[in-house]
Formats: sequence, structure tokens, C-alpha cells
Amino acid sequence: MQLYRFLTGPDDSSFCHKVSAALDKGWHLFGSPTYAYDAATQTMRCGQAVVKEVEGKDYSPDMKLGEQ
Repeated sequence: MQLYRFLTGPDDSSFCHKVSAALDKGWHLFGSPTYAYDAATQTMRCGQAVVKEVEGKDYSPDMKLGEQ
């Protein structure tokens, strides 16, 4: 089964650490990163899709994708 996550966060090192942690757990970058202005908080936000192939499991909406 292939899993998909979209990671988001503020434009600071915490976002880079979030993506790095996902890569360290076997996730792979999927597509280009995004960068947008959040008018509500007046900050820039980052986003990056990641995917991971997991063998021997079936998808369930109850899965905690970050734990895979």
C-alpha cells in the first residue's frame, strides 16, 4: 500500500525538521514544495507532500500516518 501525507508548517527550521524526520522514517518527497502567505497569522507557511510504500498492511482511515 502507498501512503500519502501533506506536511505543513511555518517558514522556519521546525518545518525543515518535520520533513527531515519524515525522510528519516522512510517517506519520500512527492512533488514540489509549496509556499504561501497566511493572512490570518500574517506569516509564510510551507507545505510538502511525502509518500511511503508499506508492505503487509491494508489502508484504514484510522491509521496514524506519522507512525508508519
